[in-house]
Amino acid sequence: MGSGTSPKGSGVVGSEQKGKVETEGPVMEEVQTCCGCRFPLLVALLQLLLGIAVAVVAFLMLGISSSLLARETPHWAGIIMCVVSLLGFVLFCITRVPDERALVQFVIKLLYFFLCTTGLVISLVVIAFQCYHYTLTNSLSCKEVGDDCVCTRDPSDPIARLFSYSAVPDCSAITSTLLMYYLLQILLNLAQAIVCLIGAFLIWKHRYQVFFAGLQSASPSTQQWQKV
Repeated sequence: MGSGTSPKGSGVVGSEQKGKVETEGPVMEEVQTCCGCRFPLLVALLQLLLGIAVAVVAFLMLGISSSLLARETPHWAGIIMCVVSLLGFVLFCITRVPDERALVQFVIKLLYFFLCTTGLVISLVVIAFQCYHYTLTNSLSCKEVGDDCVCTRDPSDPIARLFSYSAVPDCSAITSTLLMYYLLQILLNLAQAIVCLIGAFLIWKHRYQVFFAGLQSASPSTQQWQKV
């Protein structure tokens, strides 16, 4: 009949379309979600909140006495964690395509992985310092000397080491308030270490445990590829 089409022509067109579909790879990468949020939004948000909390508590500790050392007031750990979270937000905002097609995305992922690992190590170091200073401060006997608070571990020992906290007229700020801040820093940095560990693990899992198998899981028009 006049309305019929050539089977040969249809076969050529079909083979061309099939070849075109097979040569095209996945355009967009499957979006990872965690608790309904796209990765790494939730992790970066927690890192930002914990980093701000650590920095605020550290500055409150520094307000008690200017004699406190940097390892006793780990505001630097909170600032570093805020920087890590900002990189996580950048990773969240960029277009997600396969790593083989986006060098910038791969570099940001790698940098975010190393920063999460660094944040984990820093948090553990801060926890160790805070535990040490909590134990040390808890064993001190303090008394007011002018506008300062002078503490020692053994008041009966004349050659015992003295710990002087300047501009602290009330020693209860050292024996009670500062101890509470030490405990708070331990808890915050512990949570911070857990979040960094989760972020580093998810980046590692997504990069090395998931790859494109080259199998289509839907119709050729959708261009969806199956991950194994």
